[in-house]
Amino acid sequence: MKDKILVLFGIDMETDVGSFTPFYEGVKNGTPILLEMFDKKGIKGTFYFTGDCARQNPKTVELVKKSVNEVGCHSLYHETVGDELFPIPGEKPLLAEEVPFRIRKATEWVQEVLGYQPVSFRSPRLWGSTAVVNALEELGYKTDASYPMYFYRERFAPYHPSKEDWTKEGDMRILEIPNFADMAMESRDPGLERDRDQWPLFRTKGTRALMKHIQNFLGFVEQRQLPKVLCFYFHPWEFIPCKKTYRYGEAAVTPQRFITKGCGPKAIKEFGLLIDTLKDMGAEFVTAADLADLF
Repeated sequence: MKDKILVLFGIDMETDVGSFTPFYEGVKNGTPILLEMFDKKGIKGTFYFTGDCARQNPKTVELVKKSVNEVGCHSLYHETVGDELFPIPGEKPLLAEEVPFRIRKATEWVQEVLGYQPVSFRSPRLWGSTAVVNALEELGYKTDASYPMYFYRERFAPYHPSKEDWTKEGDMRILEIPNFADMAMESRDPGLERDRDQWPLFRTKGTRALMKHIQNFLGFVEQRQLPKVLCFYFHPWEFIPCKKTYRYGEAAVTPQRFITKGCGPKAIKEFGLLIDTLKDMGAEFVTAADLADLF
């Protein structure tokens, strides 16, 4: 397994531009584009729906369900269920005692639409926690793809976490899947080191720029004789043209330029190139549930 490159494309099914708008245009119009591309290129991935997204977009859930892809869960409303890594305006993390209820409710909402319980989870913004993995374990989840490698910088391949500290190895049944980061580069972001997290480089600078970081990471894990697992996160709203400003209710939101730069046709083109490049390297595309069976 150490010689094989395994790729998990996780698609986070949420409102447009993350938590900053109430709209689902990306889910409605971007998801069919992704599913068509996945089918054309013969790959699969995991689509992580928030409970609210599943309830408001049952036809999209059905589209994913009918494909070879997996439907997972992504919290209830894209709230901060785990440990906050940096401040978000208007967002406060749930209290630890609130986490089990919210994750259970999110799971129920997705299950109501899907017809069966999802077994794969990802926390919004990759902000997981010990409380989150314990709640997931209790509900019978097989995988959690929330570990932000760029921040904790300790786990570089899938592992079974400790119930006392989710960032440490333990004996839980659930599999924790770290998200890709360039661990070989020199960070210019002291403390957080978020510049190791390469989203959304594929559309802001292009696939060629992203591939340099992917090659860095593959060399990094090869030196340590670790499995080569590339876990990415994308969003359906990245594959439709985004607005400069979103107006609703009594406010307007203007995202920072890097959030929406290259969304639409460029993102589609570069995403296709990324898939082709990884396939040329012999990569195998898997779902999160597939990884649970492999590890």
